[in-house]
Amino acid sequence: MVSTYTDHREVAIVTEQWDQEAEEPQLSKWFNPKKRPDVITTTGWLAPVIWQGTYDRQVLEKYYKRLNITIGLAVDASGKFLYQDLQQFIQSANKHFMIGYSVIFYILVDSFSRVPPIVLGPLRTFKVFLIFRDSMWEDLNFIYMKNLHDYIIAHIQHEVNFLFIMTANQIFKDDFGVETLGKSVAQLSAWWYFKNVKNFPYERRSKSAAFIPFEEGDFYYHSAIFGGTVQEVLELITEYQKGAIQDTKNGLSSTYEHHLNKYFFIKKPTKLLSPEYNWDPSFRTPPQIKCVKIAWQSKGV
Repeated sequence: MVSTYTDHREVAIVTEQWDQEAEEPQLSKWFNPKKRPDVITTTGWLAPVIWQGTYDRQVLEKYYKRLNITIGLAVDASGKFLYQDLQQFIQSANKHFMIGYSVIFYILVDSFSRVPPIVLGPLRTFKVFLIFRDSMWEDLNFIYMKNLHDYIIAHIQHEVNFLFIMTANQIFKDDFGVETLGKSVAQLSAWWYFKNVKNFPYERRSKSAAFIPFEEGDFYYHSAIFGGTVQEVLELITEYQKGAIQDTKNGLSSTYEHHLNKYFFIKKPTKLLSPEYNWDPSFRTPPQIKCVKIAWQSKGV
């Protein structure tokens, strides 16, 4: 662990200045929902759903290049994922994730022996963080998120402007660019996007902190990807931890993905990524999926 001292008043000022600058160009200048009449492109709360063909990346590039931003990508490469999962993830992310921008990959592992040789292109670097086990918890997702929370507080929040959280069992297939940046970014589930909301596998036990009633719900979000500003990511993780602890006290156990869906049900994301950004190649690809950005390797997980 690295010992650091930070003047939090200074951090607060920097964060406030960033928030004032971080407003994107007017939505109509870079996003055209009419380009994709075959899919949902705008939510009921007027957040854009990013599909191939709906965005003008050049407009956003011109804006974000001026801000000289740094983007973080934290990847869960703990014991449930294979050595080659992380290797493929990093190699493909180096090729496709936020090309032309300063990027820091944060690799969270439970053993340094699980880190493959890593060679990165210009403007990219990586840091390896060790996941410390907690004898009170067996849930691997909770342990990972608890460690990530601590690393965000100690290090990450001082180093990046935006942060994505992903799992290692994914392979980037096409450019994952600045059209995905936003205050609070959620990933639509490829498994459930084309299903009726009544069939979504939300947590239905009313005593759980992740409970969503049968007659309610918007979309089903995939836990393999979420992102946003560092403070928004930190808030989601904090609320997940609170919910998981509350469930444990009540003798319940709900999944991390259930808690994530409850969080986005209560606090709506400001931007949604279509299933093109996390498609399962084991599915038959429907005509709505024009360009797969990330292939999710569901086998064995």
